[in-house]
Amino acid sequence: MSSSSIDQAVEAYIEPLSTALSAFVFFKIDFFGQQAPLIVIWLVAAAVFFTLYLGFINIRGFWTAVRLTRGDFDDPKAEGEISHFQAVSTALSGTVGIGNIGGVAVAIGIGGPGAAFWLFLAGFLGMSTKLVECTLGVKYRVINEDGSVSGGPMYYLEHWLVNHSWPRAGKLLGSFYALALVIGCLGIGNMFQSNQAYVQFVGISGGDASFFADKGWLFGVIMAALVALVIIGGIRSIARVAGKVVPFMAILYVLSALVIILMSAEHLPFAIKLIVSEAFTSDGMTGGMIGAMIVGFQRAVFSNEAGIGSASIAHSAVQTDQPASEGLVSLLEPFVDTVVICTLTSLVIVTTAYPNGLMEGGLEGIALTSAAFQHHISWAPYPLAIAALLFAFSTTLAWSYYGLKGWTYLVGDSALMQNTFKFVFCSFIAIGCMIQLTAVLDFSDAMVFLISIPNIIGLYLFAPEVKREVETYLTTLKAKA
Repeated sequence: MSSSSIDQAVEAYIEPLSTALSAFVFFKIDFFGQQAPLIVIWLVAAAVFFTLYLGFINIRGFWTAVRLTRGDFDDPKAEGEISHFQAVSTALSGTVGIGNIGGVAVAIGIGGPGAAFWLFLAGFLGMSTKLVECTLGVKYRVINEDGSVSGGPMYYLEHWLVNHSWPRAGKLLGSFYALALVIGCLGIGNMFQSNQAYVQFVGISGGDASFFADKGWLFGVIMAALVALVIIGGIRSIARVAGKVVPFMAILYVLSALVIILMSAEHLPFAIKLIVSEAFTSDGMTGGMIGAMIVGFQRAVFSNEAGIGSASIAHSAVQTDQPASEGLVSLLEPFVDTVVICTLTSLVIVTTAYPNGLMEGGLEGIALTSAAFQHHISWAPYPLAIAALLFAFSTTLAWSYYGLKGWTYLVGDSALMQNTFKFVFCSFIAIGCMIQLTAVLDFSDAMVFLISIPNIIGLYLFAPEVKREVETYLTTLKAKA
C-alpha cells in the first residue's frame, strides 16, 4: 500500500473523531468582543491566579531558582535520579521546539507585532503555574523498587481523590490523563517533530535536489535509531544528553538571533514601540492573546506547556527531598523558553521582516523566520536549520519519557512493557517522515489540551498546600543564609 493510500485510510477513520474532539476542546466563546477558545482562557486564568496567589513567586523565587539549578543546595543523599540542572534541561528539551521558531512567526503573522507582547506575558505568568505542578510532581512521586522514579499529574491527581475516599475515581482520572498523554506523545511529541526535522534537513541539503528528498523513510529510520540509542538508557541517559544538547542549541539560537537583531539595531526602538502599542489595539489583542496562545500552544504546545502538567513528569525524577526546590527550579523553564527565546524570535521578525517587506512575500512560520535571518547573512538559515533539527530531536527525547511514564502507569513498569513502548515510539518517528497525518496530529493536540482541564482543577485544589510548601522552604533557606 502506498503512503498516499495509508494517508487516506487513516484520515478517513481519524478525521471525524479528531474534528469532534477539537470542536469540544477548542470551543469558542465571546471574550471582549472576540471569539476565544475556552481552553485558552482556562489556561491563562490559572496562570494569573497562581501568580497572584503565590505573591509573584515568578519574581521572588527567580534568584533562588538560579542557585538551585547551578547546584548550590544539592543533596547527594536525597532520593531521585537526576540533578536539578538535568531536570530543567530535560523539561526544556520538551518545550523548546519548532514552535519557538515557526510558531512565533505564525502568531505575529496573524495578529501583528502586538502578538509578541502577549507571548512574553504568557511566559511570565506561566512560570507560576509550572511551579505548582512541578512541586506536586515531586511531592507525590513514586519511588520504584529499582530506585527509578515515576511522577506527574496522574499520580498527584489520583492522590487527592484517594485521600478524599474516592480511590476508584482517582485511578480512573489518573488513567485518563496517562492515556491522553500516550496518544499526545505519539503525535505532537513524535511524528510532528520528525516530520519537521525531515523538512528542515531536506531544505539545507539541496531541497528538491537533495538525496533525501524522496527518502523520508530513510531519514526517519536514522532519527529513530538515534532516539533509540538515547532512550534505551531511561531518564538518566535522556537527562545526560539533554544537559548537553539543550544548552548548546539554546546558546546557538540565542547568539544567532542577537546577531540578526544587532544588524537591524536602527529598527529596534521602533520595533519595541510597535510591539507594545499594537498589543493593546483590537487587532493586536486578537493576534496576540488569541493568536500567540492558540497558534503557539496548539501547533507547538512546547512554547510554554504550563498547565498541561507534562513537564512535571521530568521534574519528578530530580534528586531532592524538598518538593518546593524543584518547583522553584521549574520557574526557569517558561522563562528561557518563552520569555527569552520566543521574545528574541519576535524581535528578529519585527526588526527585520517588517521594515524590509518580508511580510508581504507570503512567507509564514519557520520560512518567515529563516528569511529574516537570511536577509542579513546569506548562510544564516543553516545554523537556524541546525537549531531546528536539535529542537526536534530533543523534544522527541523528552516526550518519549512522558509517554513512557503514562504507559507504565497504565500497564505496569516491567521491562517488557517499557521496551514495547520504546519500540512503538521509535516506529512512529519513522512513520512521521513518510506520510502526512494531519487529522492524527490535530487529534493528539486536542488530547494534550484536554488533559489541562483535570490538571488545573487539581492545581487549584492543591494550591494552599503548595503555598505552604514553598513559603516554608524559602523561610528555611533564609534561616540558613
